[in-house]
Amino acid sequence: MIVIITGASHTGKTLLAQKLLERYKYPYLSIDHLKMGMIRSGYTKLTPEDDAELENYLWPVVREIIKTAIENRQNLIVEGCYIPFDWAKDFNENYLEQIRYYCLVMSADYIKTHFADIKKYANVVEKRLSDEWCTMEKVLEENARFLKLARKHRANYILIDNEYQIDIDL
Repeated sequence: MIVIITGASHTGKTLLAQKLLERYKYPYLSIDHLKMGMIRSGYTKLTPEDDAELENYLWPVVREIIKTAIENRQNLIVEGCYIPFDWAKDFNENYLEQIRYYCLVMSADYIKTHFADIKKYANVVEKRLSDEWCTMEKVLEENARFLKLARKHRANYILIDNEYQIDIDL
């Protein structure tokens, strides 16, 4: 089984992937690690701020990793924000049967009420080198965009509204 976890930055994608790894023993691939490997190795001139271009650059590689894992009957969690909302068009029905997709989105009320916690837990799994860009306005904007796109594409999303409680059974 393949588990895809996407969503805006700071929604807990990596934390959820880590919890699923511990619970089910499924390894996970952080698309951020792939991104930084490609950037630091010089395979691309893109920068970490080139989000739209990075999605177009990374998705074909991630898509083929997912197909390979399915073909080899391997479990894998793939987490990151560089997954297009129309991702399913790239897989036939045999692949789709093996994929579970979750988009994490925080409501505006949750962000406004818990912004200090969002910042506080930003480094719970990985240590961010810089988090200065993370303002309430930016987090509100990014989550609103993810929610709009998730609804437009009828994507499976988990709305974090009253409390941060995410539990996925595979």
